[in-house]
Amino acid sequence: MYRTHTCGELRLSDAGKEVTLAGWVQRIRKFGKMTFVDLRDRYGITQLVFQEKLNAQLDAQPLNREYVIQASGKVVERSNKNPQLPTGDIELLVQYYEILNPARTPPFTIEEETDGGEDLRMKYRFLDLRRQPLQRNLLLRYQASRAVREYLDQQGFVEIETPFLIKSTPEGARDFVVPSRMNPHQFYALPQSPQTFKQLLMVSGFDRYYQIVRCFRDEDLRADRQPEFTQIDCEMSFVTQEDVLQVFEGMMRHVFNKVAHVALPDPFPRLSWDEAIWKYGNDKPDLRFDMLLHNLKVRNRVYCEVLHQTGFHVLDQAETVLAIVVPGAADYTRKQLDELTEWVKRPQIGMQGLLYIRYLPDGTLKSSADKYLSQDVLSKIQQFCEAQPGDLLLMLAGREDKTRKAAAELRLEMGNRLGLRKKDVFRPLWVVDFPLFEYSEEEALPGSVGRWVARHHPFTAPRPEHIPLMIENSPLIPPGSDYQDHPFARIKANAYDMVINGQEVGGGSIRIFQRDLQEKMFVALGLSPEEARQKFGFLLGAFEYGAPPHGGIAFGFDRLCAILGGSDSIRDFIAFPKNNAGRDMMLDAPAPLEEAQLKELHICLRK
Repeated sequence: MYRTHTCGELRLSDAGKEVTLAGWVQRIRKFGKMTFVDLRDRYGITQLVFQEKLNAQLDAQPLNREYVIQASGKVVERSNKNPQLPTGDIELLVQYYEILNPARTPPFTIEEETDGGEDLRMKYRFLDLRRQPLQRNLLLRYQASRAVREYLDQQGFVEIETPFLIKSTPEGARDFVVPSRMNPHQFYALPQSPQTFKQLLMVSGFDRYYQIVRCFRDEDLRADRQPEFTQIDCEMSFVTQEDVLQVFEGMMRHVFNKVAHVALPDPFPRLSWDEAIWKYGNDKPDLRFDMLLHNLKVRNRVYCEVLHQTGFHVLDQAETVLAIVVPGAADYTRKQLDELTEWVKRPQIGMQGLLYIRYLPDGTLKSSADKYLSQDVLSKIQQFCEAQPGDLLLMLAGREDKTRKAAAELRLEMGNRLGLRKKDVFRPLWVVDFPLFEYSEEEALPGSVGRWVARHHPFTAPRPEHIPLMIENSPLIPPGSDYQDHPFARIKANAYDMVINGQEVGGGSIRIFQRDLQEKMFVALGLSPEEARQKFGFLLGAFEYGAPPHGGIAFGFDRLCAILGGSDSIRDFIAFPKNNAGRDMMLDAPAPLEEAQLKELHICLRK
């Protein structure tokens, strides 16, 4: 037996027991004729004490960091207790020890705070995973998956696996493709999601399906994206949108209660897509703080009357003018305001500048455009935005899309600077009534100035009252027409996103389940009948055999774990992640194939 107890198990009530521990040496401290060793495993740390007799053995056979050792002895009360450790009241007086495996000095310190850079730690991920913060993260991930399964089982869901080797389909990110040796010049694709399979399972009569499943997307990466990621994928038959929202609100409350010991609100607040866009600037608002957008002028439609003609060309010529009231920030210094102005000019934000109005506690108004804007204009803007003495108004002006997105980012940045986006506060909501389509100028159809693309995916149903708009109108946008005036621009999707703390954690919809409506959707997206049959003939055929009404949702499991753990990066909650270039630093993958493998797969590489 290598151990009788773990390194995080012993307490003062165990004093006097003879025990054996095993683990990794984290620290070694010598004090005269005594040596203290912190022994670590995934359960915790226990202090070992080597007295004079064993010190001679240690001199002859010294320990080093990360040695794997076994130690036996008696549990005793510590004289200098460590309140930072659960085992800090006791220590082990070692009577016998054995080095089970020596170790090279690791390339970085394996402690709570390490000195290793990210690339180095990813190269030696098997060492990085010894650190307790990462072990806590992976244990949290396990607890979250267990809570999900527990809840869905109680709700009558059945876990069913779906294939990884499937057919490439349009209307998504790039597929990862896999050559088929047995079918020369043909390729599988790895699934971006099990979408069509879960719909087919509804046709098959499996009333409630789920799986915690790997998905794959070949897209540019960042902290919250990986080429392979995990979804909680769910589908239900004979449900309305309200049914889906109720079930998965309940799941999220269950998971947060079990894992983070936090009670989420019941019910979750809801916002329409239009409300979210014009109050917060994006469709995933962070509700941990207010600071809503004020729409002074949008697409040349003036809401703040004074902006009809201010005499200041920056405002008068702008398509859109938006403002944010920052409570209590009127005391921002000129240096701070200049720094904010440079922040909005960054390429990621893309604005030409920032206009500010300081509403001082004595009631006076000071602006960065004082020589262009009268006190009367400033006062009317302040009143329209309902700013109070001591507040700071930040204004952005420009094209509608760019200005709205910049205002959303500025709002979040001010939330960060004021400490309002607390990691241990969770504010969920549903965003509903999305547009069914987005407009793309890049891929125009014949006879049209652009084309419609699915905002979610091509299997999302329109809201029932908007189905006639899709059936009765052509998707073509004639030259000289504004896409915003087209009937398709008014169609709302029977879709919903769950957002927590400004991050989309899940999204889904009620699905199209009739063949004629699904074919109409493919036409709207520019797919010919031949393309639709080639890509989705199996699904269209299934709809002719009694498909039930159905809907579902998929949650980004990695992102959910990061939110639960208070991290901005999903990599901290994935055992072996890729870097920003999509490379596995530990395995050095992707890597070239040998010529024999290429030949067997009928692949010839272009020089």
